[in-house]
Amino acid sequence: MRYLVFIIISFISLNCGGSQMVTSKTDWINNQTIYEVNLRQYTEDGTISSFRQHLPRLKEMGFGILWFMPIHPIGEKNRKGELGSYYSVKDYFSVNPEFGTAEEFKSLVNEIHKMGMYVIIDWVANHTACDNEMVSANPEWYTKDKNGRFQPPLGTDWSDVYDLDYTNLELRQYMIDAMEYWVKEYDIDGFRCDVAGMVPTDFWESAVERLNLMKSVFMLAEWEDPELLEKAFKADYNWSLYHILKDISSSKKDANSIQEYFEKPKKKYPERALKMNFLDNHDENSWNRVMIEHFGNKVYPLSTMLFTLPGIPMIYSGQEARVEEKIKFFEKDTIQWNNYPDGNFYKKLINIRKNHSVFWSNNTTLEFLDGLPIEVVGFKRWDSKNIYYVLLNFSNHAQEIDSELLSNNYIVKDENSTTHSLASNGYFIFKTEK
Repeated sequence: MRYLVFIIISFISLNCGGSQMVTSKTDWINNQTIYEVNLRQYTEDGTISSFRQHLPRLKEMGFGILWFMPIHPIGEKNRKGELGSYYSVKDYFSVNPEFGTAEEFKSLVNEIHKMGMYVIIDWVANHTACDNEMVSANPEWYTKDKNGRFQPPLGTDWSDVYDLDYTNLELRQYMIDAMEYWVKEYDIDGFRCDVAGMVPTDFWESAVERLNLMKSVFMLAEWEDPELLEKAFKADYNWSLYHILKDISSSKKDANSIQEYFEKPKKKYPERALKMNFLDNHDENSWNRVMIEHFGNKVYPLSTMLFTLPGIPMIYSGQEARVEEKIKFFEKDTIQWNNYPDGNFYKKLINIRKNHSVFWSNNTTLEFLDGLPIEVVGFKRWDSKNIYYVLLNFSNHAQEIDSELLSNNYIVKDENSTTHSLASNGYFIFKTEK
């Protein structure tokens, strides 16, 4: 019934001057940093109410976009662990009661907006919980195995979900209506779309066209495919760069592979497409490695690089706390904040990016520097007035640098680097006038 009522309201709205609604582009993202919120593990009780107490800190650090992992009720049938996966959605139109009420989430979004920040929510369009009401009401919306039984997405071990069939036009309409509901009723600013490449591109294109009649939304694809960014998405994951950095830190690749990645791209993206640059996220932390253990002190030059390269940077819950363990995915496992030991470091990077438009998402200038030591990466970015140089040492020992290259007019550097030497795992950003 809730879905039917929303359809009627939406029809009235879109036929009463809907085409005259906001059509401006999402230029507000240009100087923003994304922060991924793991609501369940953020506080002791894992609620919206408790998370609100962190908003002043996140605002003070400079974050601009808060991405909430799925906030919907979680399926109980075939559930994994005690609490289940956030990505097993039982109801697309509701808030998980473990987190709080719909009114609490609506109030949270409103408060975030008043603080000058934006909200995007995780959207799981590829599959649903095994006990989502759609399973019984519309079984034809799902793919089936050779015996006619519901099945998880092929090639996965996601036994707690059923795969959706996007050849069904009614399913497409339902899913777009559900996305519109969160924009209309909660005023969210966009979506991070789970396994976006497993859903047909033309569905996303239709969805975004409809959503943009209501509000210009920021769309982030958890995937890496230029096709998705032609009409549907603004940004996707920079998985390729992430895996290069992972290999550099485990001595499987040299630092010069970063330059090669940018100068010899394997995929051609649309001109205004963005890559989301990251060193951690919920998948990597829970299933693959602990960031601070894998990267060690390389976290600091690597993060400095990610905040100054073209694209848009993202920080995961707990990075500012130097989380030293894998955060459980299906159970309660509160993040240990430890007075945020790296909070000031990320605050510094966020504000450098905000205050120097050369590092904004709408600037793609980039040229790597040659003649540097093998474990040092350097590049420059520029605008009409200034040239900015970024130098990064990925080795565990100091590196001598040509004194003519470094400048006293630095924007930021680690505490041990000088104008002729980059410290172990050091970083140095400075600018010169053209």
